[in-house]
Amino acid sequence: MNSRQRRGLVLLLLSVLCALGAFAGVLSVIRNVESKVGPEKTAYRLKADVPAYKALEPGQFEKVTMPERWLPATAVTDLGTVSGKIAVTPLHKGSLLQDDMIVERPALKAGQQEIAIMIDAATGVAGKITPGARVNIYATFEGKRPEDKPVSKVIVAAAEVIDVGRLTPLAARDPGDTTTTRRAGEAVPITFALDTQDAQRVAYAESFATHVRLALLGPGGETPVPPGQRTYTLDGDK
Repeated sequence: MNSRQRRGLVLLLLSVLCALGAFAGVLSVIRNVESKVGPEKTAYRLKADVPAYKALEPGQFEKVTMPERWLPATAVTDLGTVSGKIAVTPLHKGSLLQDDMIVERPALKAGQQEIAIMIDAATGVAGKITPGARVNIYATFEGKRPEDKPVSKVIVAAAEVIDVGRLTPLAARDPGDTTTTRRAGEAVPITFALDTQDAQRVAYAESFATHVRLALLGPGGETPVPPGQRTYTLDGDK
């Protein structure tokens, strides 16, 4: 082997050593990054805004992956846990879904049934009634005879709200329909959990009352309404 070949061999060996050193350096950087970042984990992000108290569906979210060490402890990592739950606050597009953003939808108890009625948005809801709330349901009836005065009644006391629907336009009643005086406007379907008798009262009021209103009860306001206070006419103030 002449001197030129020996120099070539030495340069080749140096190149191999440099390459091995560079590779070792890259591996070292990768290990360092992995030690700081850690393994990744799946989470879910909202694809669009979701109003408060609306039911959640898997299609409203997209899957994302991020380092587990940067993922909040409350982050939802299993989309199956979302089924049957509702948002407790307005959820915004791009937000990471977390456990404290959602709650279970109020459920029916033994002997209860769901019944939904349309409530005037301006006078009966005003955006303050949400699933889980308790309300008194009032209905106003016209007198059966010309000399009879209108009467307001508490149809159901402390009714439990389990769902609040979307704002819906209402058409005015058919002029030939004499059973109701419904006017054009906007209403919200409100679903209640009631026993059979209270459900019948609500159905009757929606069909025959001139107006049905809800009164939101504050905490501890679920005491029964005395029989003498369930019906009101102007004569009662005299």
